[in-house]
Amino acid sequence: MSGLILPFQGTHPKIDPSVYVAPTASVIGDVEIGPGSSVWFGCTIRGDVNEIRIGARTNIQDGTVIHVASAGQGTYIGDDVSIGHMALLHACTLEGGCFIGMQACVMDGAYVESGAMVAAGALVTPGKRVATGQLWAGSPARPVRALTEKDTSFFPVNIRNYVRLAQIYREG
Repeated sequence: MSGLILPFQGTHPKIDPSVYVAPTASVIGDVEIGPGSSVWFGCTIRGDVNEIRIGARTNIQDGTVIHVASAGQGTYIGDDVSIGHMALLHACTLEGGCFIGMQACVMDGAYVESGAMVAAGALVTPGKRVATGQLWAGSPARPVRALTEKDTSFFPVNIRNYVRLAQIYREG
């Protein structure tokens, strides 16, 4: 583990020893990250005014920002989630096994179910629920089609690839 790991008001991040945190990533405050996950270059995970919980084998790709709402909920991310480069996640919930595309924004109170996909560049507005088996795209995002078997079969492949890549970096 490397990166900038900072406490906030006496609360230290809890990061499983198997997690890869890139040297230019920042993890701050009330953050927990589960085994086999990875936080890539230029990410900021800031649990200062509420909590952030990230499950196992989740990859948070380069430039992603994860934050919380002081007057709302924390941010909750399940196991086996892929979060594309430069995503913005704010006070939302991502169930295990979902996929968030590059530069997607998921806002306060939004909920992405397991087996759902948010397309690259999509804006999921506050309180929306992305259902299992749906692809949401656009700004504001809306359901555009059902996911295919080809779409969902890529999810675990991507997870395995990132777990393997993180291990290479950790051993590096």
